[in-house]
Amino acid sequence: MSGDATEVVDIVDDADTEQSLRVEVLQLRRAMQTRPVIDLARGVLMASFGLDPEEAWSVLVTVSQNANIKLFHLAEGTVAAVTGEPLPEALRQQLSAAVAELAARRSAAQETEP
Repeated sequence: MSGDATEVVDIVDDADTEQSLRVEVLQLRRAMQTRPVIDLARGVLMASFGLDPEEAWSVLVTVSQNANIKLFHLAEGTVAAVTGEPLPEALRQQLSAAVAELAARRSAAQETEP
């Protein structure tokens, strides 16, 4: 490659790297803003249904995907439900179904243990 071509490639690589870093910073900022509410929602599920942290996370992710709702918005609704603001019926049903499925899997796993 000629010197000019190498400089152009370096400039493009630098621009791509800078853009990637900007995107990463934005994603990290968003995560810092949303994570506390998601953790609170996990705590609500843990306290309400006797789940461990991983199970609570699994329930939130499952419902988020099945209901096609962002995890953060589901978490906000779950936390708000503690203070008396009801979750929409469809989300309540999906949360109940996800917890019931988890309980059934847990029970089946205990039955197969020696």
